[in-house]
Amino acid sequence: MARCRVRPSPHRVTIRTGTDGRMSDVTPEQLVAEARKASRNAYAPYSRFGVGAAVLLADGTIVTGANFENASYGLSLCAETVALATVNSQGRIADVVAIGVIGGPIGPDGPTGDSPVSPCGRCRQIINEAAAIGDRDLPVHCGSAQGDAIRSWRISELLPQGFGPRDLL
Repeated sequence: MARCRVRPSPHRVTIRTGTDGRMSDVTPEQLVAEARKASRNAYAPYSRFGVGAAVLLADGTIVTGANFENASYGLSLCAETVALATVNSQGRIADVVAIGVIGGPIGPDGPTGDSPVSPCGRCRQIINEAAAIGDRDLPVHCGSAQGDAIRSWRISELLPQGFGPRDLL
């Protein structure tokens, strides 16, 4: 069984993988790089703003997602929601240990920009739900579409006093 330990610093997640107990580090830079790759698959013909997300699971697996817009606007799906829904469909939502996200205006080679982008309010609520299910205060690493700018927070910082499953008990 995989064990996860999130260090006090949000800049590195340490995971114990496999049955041999090896330790493996996944850095925010690696997670953001995977989100950056995923952003190239964004379908954003209306906003022209591409977003990619990468979700790290306790066994070291990284699941990605990209935003998927819809002509009705309200039915569009954010990258973080796509990635977390994919994780959930695999029965692994309790295994989420960290999330990376990037976004920016779409240029000829994908999203552009050098400022980190953070999850929207809806995505913060979805991330908060995954955090509650896994009983973790998930680190969220927000990167720039280009360059190496990364800002890291815990979901409790991005969504203080967030509404979650415990509020329904």
